[in-house]
Amino acid sequence: MRFLQLLFLTFSFSSAFHRHWFIHTTNSISSGLYSTSPPITPPRSPKRIPAYLTERRKPQRKLPKIAIVGRPNVGKSALVNRLCGKRGAIVADEIGVTRDRTSQFGMFVNKRYCCVDTGGLVFDDAEGVFVRQIREQAMIAIDEAEAVIMVVDGREGINAMDSNIAEFLRKEVKIPCFVAVNKCESEKTGLAQAAEFYSLGLGEPFAVSALHGVGTAELLEAVFEDPVFKLDEEEAFDETSESEGEKGAFKPPTGTPQKEEISVAIVGKPNSGKSSLLNALTHSNRAIVSAVAGTTRDAIDEVVSGDVCDYRFVDCAGVRKKSKVNSGVEFYMVNRVLRAIRRSDVVLLVIDATIGVTEQDRVLAQLISDQGKAVVVVCNKFDLVEKTDDTYDKSVQYVRDELNMIRYAPVLFISATTGKRVNNIYELVDKAVESSAKRYPTSVLNEVLRDAIFFKNVPAKKNGKMGKIYYAQQVSTNPPNIVVFCNDHTLVNDGYKRYLDRKVRESLPGYNGTPIKWMFRSRRERDVERKGNGAPGQSTGSNYPYPQSGKT
Repeated sequence: MRFLQLLFLTFSFSSAFHRHWFIHTTNSISSGLYSTSPPITPPRSPKRIPAYLTERRKPQRKLPKIAIVGRPNVGKSALVNRLCGKRGAIVADEIGVTRDRTSQFGMFVNKRYCCVDTGGLVFDDAEGVFVRQIREQAMIAIDEAEAVIMVVDGREGINAMDSNIAEFLRKEVKIPCFVAVNKCESEKTGLAQAAEFYSLGLGEPFAVSALHGVGTAELLEAVFEDPVFKLDEEEAFDETSESEGEKGAFKPPTGTPQKEEISVAIVGKPNSGKSSLLNALTHSNRAIVSAVAGTTRDAIDEVVSGDVCDYRFVDCAGVRKKSKVNSGVEFYMVNRVLRAIRRSDVVLLVIDATIGVTEQDRVLAQLISDQGKAVVVVCNKFDLVEKTDDTYDKSVQYVRDELNMIRYAPVLFISATTGKRVNNIYELVDKAVESSAKRYPTSVLNEVLRDAIFFKNVPAKKNGKMGKIYYAQQVSTNPPNIVVFCNDHTLVNDGYKRYLDRKVRESLPGYNGTPIKWMFRSRRERDVERKGNGAPGQSTGSNYPYPQSGKT
């Protein structure tokens, strides 16, 4: 018996050696190391898109933008939701819900456009806390837009703030401006309420209702009659290019390569520096930053163009404990955070390095792991931490111990304020996406699994029953899904599953940065009747791949 164990141990080490030799030889041959002829240097060409991005969604081409502006609480966000046919913007009957500018896409008569929702435009800084920052975001939206729609309240009539905004648009803005008189649902009094706003000097006011959709078609017709929006249909829209799930897709511009897009969600608890990180990544003042917790409410997205692909960073609102979340605006904020995580390719979990890992950080980490998303742990405000020679190593170990559900995630210590190590995020995001799309052959995976089972077998139950693992196979990616066939999946406990996950990650580093979904399946009844080992295609029980089967 001792001789058989030594023989199998030698065979296991030999298999591991041949596996690593095979990978090294394949890489060497591809690089020309073992080629008999001198390697051929190809001419320089633009960087090719990696293979793991070939099936990803392509970003849309640049669309005309319409800025929606107005004083606070006149229904700007509700009108944006109506024009775009979505519920992307948070709507509530209170002042100051919208702070940052957010974008949504809509379509009208085979023409697509982008509506930019802004906060209430106020020129007096004494009116509120974030008045100046909201005004700056609104000015940026006006500068980037091709048209402006000023929203006013038809029930309250002309306000002094409305007159100030209209005067600013007449004197300073050189693009077409339109007036939308909201809350004019009545057919009898709606036109009379809108007629009062002729005095603003911005042309014909349109009586609309964001709640019921009244008058929105007439408003969009007037907007698209402007020469700015008269797009060439053959260039911008193609009705014949209809594929599954995509009708009326835009034609890609000829002569320019199409870049892929990676969606990156920035999540964390309140006041951890998420908006500062977005501004540092985009090198702009895209999001409002303040020391007040809960400044960000909507999900703010910004696209950064890279050499190979584009990165869409989505800054999410801070998530507090579930017991502290009420049924008001914060409830919709959390829902948008969960939606951003589901739609993302990589999640940046931002942690305040001055506070450390909290219970809410663990809850978010577990949520990200359950969703199967690749994750990068970003410890912000590291410049405020007193450092010694071993501070970095101890900090990395501390984060991995506290967030043991995502121990596979890379840890990066940055400072969003000074910009230190912020650019390293792009490299880690690329590696995380590549790991999530990694696929190993069944033979390599089973060799690693065989070695893990040899050193530690499946623990037996109290009744003496013991699980037997036959073989494993990776069936999908994003994230990697591995199916393990065994005699009875109920005999494999969670501790042994974590052991297999750790051993696979140690032997196959391509899985670092992404969760692995393990699925244990019991052998089928027909294989039990044939007295086989459960492997598909084997009708006899003569093939026992692993030593725990008891056969030699």
